[in-house]
Amino acid sequence: MNSIRKIYSLSQPLKVGIIGTGYAAQRRAETFLQDERAQLCCVTGHTPDRVTTFGRTYGISTCESWESLISRQEVDLVVICTINRDHAVIARRALKTGKHVILEYPLALNFAEGSELLSLAIQQEKLLHIEHIELLGEMHQKTRQYLSQLGQVFYGRYATTTSQKPAPRRWTYHREMFGFPLIAALPHIHRFTDLFGAVHSVSSHIRYWDALEEGYFTACLCDAQLEFNNRLKVDLAYSKGEVFWENERIFELYGSRGTLKFVGNLGTLITEEGTRTIELGSRHGLFAQDTEQILDHLFEETPLYIKPQSSLYALQVADVAYQSSQLGSKLNVE
Repeated sequence: MNSIRKIYSLSQPLKVGIIGTGYAAQRRAETFLQDERAQLCCVTGHTPDRVTTFGRTYGISTCESWESLISRQEVDLVVICTINRDHAVIARRALKTGKHVILEYPLALNFAEGSELLSLAIQQEKLLHIEHIELLGEMHQKTRQYLSQLGQVFYGRYATTTSQKPAPRRWTYHREMFGFPLIAALPHIHRFTDLFGAVHSVSSHIRYWDALEEGYFTACLCDAQLEFNNRLKVDLAYSKGEVFWENERIFELYGSRGTLKFVGNLGTLITEEGTRTIELGSRHGLFAQDTEQILDHLFEETPLYIKPQSSLYALQVADVAYQSSQLGSKLNVE
């Protein structure tokens, strides 16, 4: 009788190192500490004081740099929760060193680099998991639940606005460290490609309000128009900063038999049967759910809720949007 080869040959506990000290890193750390299959070992980040506090809070050692963390032989899994610009370079080094990798979206700031990383992970036979907790969130789950009631969906819209006065001088307001907004905020595109598949063409525009400090901006406004192979048309908008006066999140789908709309945490389904109100709960716990699924996949080989190819395709569309914004013309997604 032939034995079935396991995808990963891992012993417990899995030794984990975290790069980053922010919200996502904290939620990951809490989950790893509560699961006997994992052992949280070490942390590093950009700000020494925060790294020291993080290490003390979770009872783990600290490293001076991400390079030194990755070089630690005992580390099996590297968790990347740092600035967007550094995702690809850290993931590449970790994969080449023989580590499993999980990271927050985006995988990279361009499609070519992301594609290279996925090929490297396959070659190394290592996990490369890109977090997309928006797929686990209630809005996406409710959309999936009611999608069939809409008939043929022909138009969609997703717009988010964040007012920040004053805009912080942080990496999230830095062109190079944050990246093109629709790459940095990849779920704007990924929500739709997950539901509706391939995109035919993209047209996009970007405007920045620059800060006095080089590289920083005080506000940005980015929009895109996607045309899908199934003839669906989608308008996207991502905006944040000092010039905006209120926070807003609107998601809409228009179909031949109904409309689904979410404004903030309140949704409405309108069909010939009437109007139904849909209330969304808290997003709390999604990082824990994502982390638990990763451990289940590594040790029990249960399928993850997302494949890296799905995130990579959304990155490809976003990269075309960036090119469109620079050229000022509509471009096809090859």
